[in-house]
Amino acid sequence: MIRIRRSATTAALTLTAVATAVLGLAGAASAHVTVNPEEATQGGYGRFAFRVPNESDTASTTKIEVVLPENAPVGSVSTMPVAGWTVQVEKRKVDPPIEVHGSQLTEAVSKLTWTAAAGGGVKPGEFQEFPVSMGPLPQADKMVFKVLQTYSDGNVSRWIEEPTPGQEEPENPAPVLTLTAASASASPAASAPAAASDGDDDSGSGTATAFGVAGLIAGLAGLILGGLAFLRTRREPTPKP
Repeated sequence: MIRIRRSATTAALTLTAVATAVLGLAGAASAHVTVNPEEATQGGYGRFAFRVPNESDTASTTKIEVVLPENAPVGSVSTMPVAGWTVQVEKRKVDPPIEVHGSQLTEAVSKLTWTAAAGGGVKPGEFQEFPVSMGPLPQADKMVFKVLQTYSDGNVSRWIEEPTPGQEEPENPAPVLTLTAASASASPAASAPAAASDGDDDSGSGTATAFGVAGLIAGLAGLILGGLAFLRTRREPTPKP
């Protein structure tokens, strides 16, 4: 009986440790700045949102700087008004020019900076989306956006590390938009990704992750309880006829 109790205690501690580790990894993976949706079609147009969670317990996010990649310029970039925020658009010269609907553009947007009004910003425990419209998307396999997130206490989170396929996610990953080649029959309008709306991609993936974690924990619990039941039946004396 003592051995069974010890086995039960060990099993409970093991289950708790596994659950904590799994939930911790799930939380860490969703804490950084992302671009949503994360995939689009080369040559198409789309609405994208930079989703910014506030990671500080005491300070608000008051400024977001998004640097567009120099090796993948976009001809048209426009922003959507965000209540309580102003946006500054910076441009740079491009050579060779970018062709958009037969016109040759010699400038492209290089940086977007959103600044919160006095006393505003993204408060602890909240997140904010900053929508943009972009196109035609470049003939590249991806766009890496380097982001600086400034807090009201002066701290700055630098989301600038490019993730490498097949390796662990870096500590401060930059948002990445994966671009795929358009099919031969698809037009630019048809290949544009669906509009990102409030609570879309991340909320769906977050729900799926939560159910997946719950299922994993339930499965582990079932295995442990089954093992304990087997040990108990082996140690109980066989009733005499």
